[in-house]
Amino acid sequence: MSLIPKRGTVYVVDDDEAVRDSVQWLLEGQDFRVRCFESAEAFLARYDPREVACMIVDIRMNGMSGLELQDRLTERGSALPIAIITGHGDIPLAVDTMKKGALDFIQKPFKEEQLITLVERMLEQARTNFSEQQQTASRDALLAKLTGRESQVLERIVAGRLNKQIADDLGISIKTVEAHRANIMEKLGTNTVADLLKIALKQAPAPRV
Repeated sequence: MSLIPKRGTVYVVDDDEAVRDSVQWLLEGQDFRVRCFESAEAFLARYDPREVACMIVDIRMNGMSGLELQDRLTERGSALPIAIITGHGDIPLAVDTMKKGALDFIQKPFKEEQLITLVERMLEQARTNFSEQQQTASRDALLAKLTGRESQVLERIVAGRLNKQIADDLGISIKTVEAHRANIMEKLGTNTVADLLKIALKQAPAPRV
């Protein structure tokens, strides 16, 4: 049994058992964790979006196609990196998948080195996506601590409005704005406006004036 840590999870979705077995054998030999599915439907029933992983899927399968599976994952807001397995006649379809967000496509028969390089690239993207999702979740948890009024004040701080302008916008006193501002800084664990913006910039909606 290998003592080397697994390098990441690769989902293989293909209705051809020989292809699944071949890809699994190759990738497991490179110490990747591989999970195979005989159909898109079977994959969706067991897919865990919390896992850092990537997917290799055949573009043409019985039942749901690889392109349709990609659409379903997009509808769910999934950031799972996807590569499409294609035949020689499927290049136009493969291009469509890339326009919709697939990372790459690979033609049958594919070379081992080509597949391994592609998987490594997809898993690196998966780790980046996971890190960004974790940061977003942490930001959301911090922002959820704010009251409705504090959120309104924060929106205007992000928009660059001064305390007096914020007071006028919301019909409150400057001292009240200052108090809300202090509470916001405390709840978000920040000491400067710059740190505050790092947390809030991508989350706060446009101010209501």
